[in-house]
Amino acid sequence: MREETLELVTKGNTPKGDVLTVARIAGIMAAKKTSDLIPLCHPLPLSKVDINLSINTDLPGIDIKVTVRTFGKTGVEMEALTGVTITALTIYDMIKAVDKTMSINNIILTFKDGGKSGQFGVKP
Repeated sequence: MREETLELVTKGNTPKGDVLTVARIAGIMAAKKTSDLIPLCHPLPLSKVDINLSINTDLPGIDIKVTVRTFGKTGVEMEALTGVTITALTIYDMIKAVDKTMSINNIILTFKDGGKSGQFGVKP
């Protein structure tokens, strides 16, 4: 996004209100609803959904990190990726009126543990 847009977000001066709080809530809600959104994805009891939003002035933009946990013996990567994606889309939606140049980039799985495939990536 443009530097001016990031400044609006940081100061909470966007037309639609507090972008980061709304995006965080949307991401948590989305992670919990993953099985309703992705066909054949099993509903899972989540014990934790944490959305970390960091202002990145070098981009400029917002880095999003989602951590999801369950007590089950399965991975929750789809829930984490859904949480990241909906968080990013919410940010986009809330400020698209002031910045149409924004983009959403590099949604990746950095770590997963559990399920048939076991561990993937380096634990943060």
